[in-house]
Amino acid sequence: MAEDLELDKNSPESEDEGKTAKKAKTDDKKGSKKAGKKNKKGIVKFFKDAKAEFKKVVWPGPKETTRNTIVVLIVCILAGALVFGVDSLFGLLNNLLFR
Repeated sequence: MAEDLELDKNSPESEDEGKTAKKAKTDDKKGSKKAGKKNKKGIVKFFKDAKAEFKKVVWPGPKETTRNTIVVLIVCILAGALVFGVDSLFGLLNNLLFR
């Protein structure tokens, strides 16, 4: 295999391959620059699209926000009371059974 490499260095085909390899390296550099620009364009497009979507959002008014906040608080209090009640019941049964 080493002999093949030495022969290839002296052949005219190897010069063409060397030029092709150099061209591939420069193409890689150009490709990475294009990829960087494309990536930046993608980020800019993302933020433009996000801004457009935020304009489509229908934000709730103060009355609706207040009403929803009250509903959430009431549900949280009821869920807490239910958990407290079940915990107290199991605690009472535990004391009665394991005394």
